[in-house]
Amino acid sequence: MTASNRLLVATGIFHPEAGGPATYLYRLLPQLQQHGWDIRVLTYGDAPVDGYPYEVQRIPRVFLPLRLWHYNRAVRPLLRWSDLVYAHMVDLPLWGDRHAPRVLKVVGDQAWERAVRSGWVSPTTDIDRFQVQRYSVQAEFFKRNRARQVRAMDGVIVPSEYLRRMVIGWGVAPEKVKVIYNALPPELERPTQTQTEARTELNLPQDAPLLLTVARLTAWKGVDHLITALKQVKDVHLLVAGDGPERPRLEQLAASLQGRVHFLGRVPHERILLYMRAADYVALYSGYEGLSHTLLESLYVGTPVIASDKGGNPEVVQHEVNGLLVPYVDVAALTTTLQGAFSGDTRQKLAANTHHGMERFYFERMIEATAMHLASFLA
Repeated sequence: MTASNRLLVATGIFHPEAGGPATYLYRLLPQLQQHGWDIRVLTYGDAPVDGYPYEVQRIPRVFLPLRLWHYNRAVRPLLRWSDLVYAHMVDLPLWGDRHAPRVLKVVGDQAWERAVRSGWVSPTTDIDRFQVQRYSVQAEFFKRNRARQVRAMDGVIVPSEYLRRMVIGWGVAPEKVKVIYNALPPELERPTQTQTEARTELNLPQDAPLLLTVARLTAWKGVDHLITALKQVKDVHLLVAGDGPERPRLEQLAASLQGRVHFLGRVPHERILLYMRAADYVALYSGYEGLSHTLLESLYVGTPVIASDKGGNPEVVQHEVNGLLVPYVDVAALTTTLQGAFSGDTRQKLAANTHHGMERFYFERMIEATAMHLASFLA
């Protein structure tokens, strides 16, 4: 690959907006420049932001048909300019020149997300069942459309083996799908405080068993199951960091626990790490995770985790080594796991192994793997 190779990054969201894809690209692209890529970014966005070492063009989020038209008009000359297209969502209007190979990063199932958001399926619909079961006409249309777009790509990058299996289930050839694990950012710093000091700083009780969950409060995040299980687990307090549409229902469900569930609302990221240090465990009992940064960050901080066995969680959590995996949905099993987690020296043993397997999620490894894989399309 020479320094003249030109990479078009087509996305729907970009820095400084919040969200995993925006943050991922913001950290990745300067590293790809060091590998010789000339980069241009096309994204949706309502205001120009300067200061990037590459060109960023933003398309205003006007009403949908006009938004697609503006995006496609902007992308056409970029498609002719590029040697490779790296797309970060389906449904982008990349209509035009096809001389450059196209690679798509898939971090979830946009058809399932849209079906849940639009009310075409229940908010608790299992994402794995969604792949094989038939639903409404609208849901099936978006499932077919998503699969067609992904199959048309020259390559697909996913952040977990779980998502690789899902994408292959859409009819994508297995040899097209590459797993590159997401990584913790190199600038991430562990809290310097001890667990005792962290609890003091956060005004948390020193002697209470503490469980922390960090999530947007939606139905598939499973916070309701944690609260239900806690009714059978004495003395343990649950800290809930995050907000979302389920919060009123969750607060009502927790009302009988006599102040043992604490809703923190949205917490700044640097404070989340401090809460992780203060907690005995971080719990993520969700029905879907592609590859959870929350689990990675908790293990990096040194706090063991309790997670559902869904999605990419088993690729991060090694049962009874650095955490505990629990079948989903099985509130009885979750209750038993929580009881065992806070008894004896279980926590101490798990905490001693939180570093186990973390080398797979080093930032440098992700950069090298991504750069090499993208370059392979130009060989």
